[in-house]
Amino acid sequence: MVGTLVFMANTAHNSPNFARLSRIIEAKKPGNGRFAPQVRDGEPPLDEYYNSLLTAFGPQRWWPGRTPFEVIVGAILTQNTSWTNVEQAIANLRRARLLTPGAIEKASPRKIEMLIRPSGYFRQKARKLKAFCAFLRYEYGGSLKRMFAQPTAALREKLLAVFGIGPETADSILLYAGGHPVFVVDAYTKRMLARHGWAAEDAKYEDVRWIFERRFPGETARFNEFHALIVQTGKRYCRTREPLCGECPLGRYLAERR
Repeated sequence: MVGTLVFMANTAHNSPNFARLSRIIEAKKPGNGRFAPQVRDGEPPLDEYYNSLLTAFGPQRWWPGRTPFEVIVGAILTQNTSWTNVEQAIANLRRARLLTPGAIEKASPRKIEMLIRPSGYFRQKARKLKAFCAFLRYEYGGSLKRMFAQPTAALREKLLAVFGIGPETADSILLYAGGHPVFVVDAYTKRMLARHGWAAEDAKYEDVRWIFERRFPGETARFNEFHALIVQTGKRYCRTREPLCGECPLGRYLAERR
C-alpha cells in the first residue's frame, strides 16, 4: 500500500497537470508578474528616508515660481519634459505679459503655442492652460484665493475633471500653489519604493500617495520638501538605467531591505 501511494505521488508530480499547477502557484507568489501586490504590507521607514535625504541635499525650497499662478502654469507645462525646458517657456510667457489667468484666456492659441514651444507638446499644453483658466473663471470668478479656500478633497475632484489635469498635476497645484496637505507622486517615487521592495513600479497612484499621507497626515511642509528631495534623488542616483545605489543616501536601506 505504501509503495502504491509513493508511486501515485511520483506519477502526479511528473504529470503535465502537476507541472501546470506548479507554474500557477509560483506565478501567484509576491513579486511574480501580475499577481504581485502593488503595495507591500508594513511601513517603509519614511522618517529615516526623509532625514537621510534632507541631510544629504538640504532644503530644496520648492516649487520654483514667483506667484501661485506661475506655479500652476509650471505644473502643467512640466508634463513629459524637463524643468529646464519649462523655465524657457515660462520666461517667454513672462516677457509677453501672459502670466495671469485673464491674459492666457484672451491670448490666441497660436500665440501661446509659440511661446511655450520649448516645453514640448505645445498645442496640447496651450489647450490645457486655456482650459484651466476657463475653469478658474467659471467656478471661482478667476480668483485663486477662492479656489484654494475649497476643501482639499472637493477641489481635487474638480481639478481632475479639467482637461489635461491628472493626479500628479492636480496634487502639484494643490500642494505647491495652494498649500493643501497632499503628497505628489511621480515616477521617481514609484521607482524608489519599487527598488526598496515596498511597491510595484506600476502601483496605482492613489495607493502610493496613501503610503505617505497616512504616515504624515496633514504635514504640508514635509510633503513639499519630501517630494522635492525624492526628485533630486531620482535625478542623481535612482536612474532608470544604471542606478547609483552605492552612492545614494538611501543605498543602505536598499542593502538592508528595510
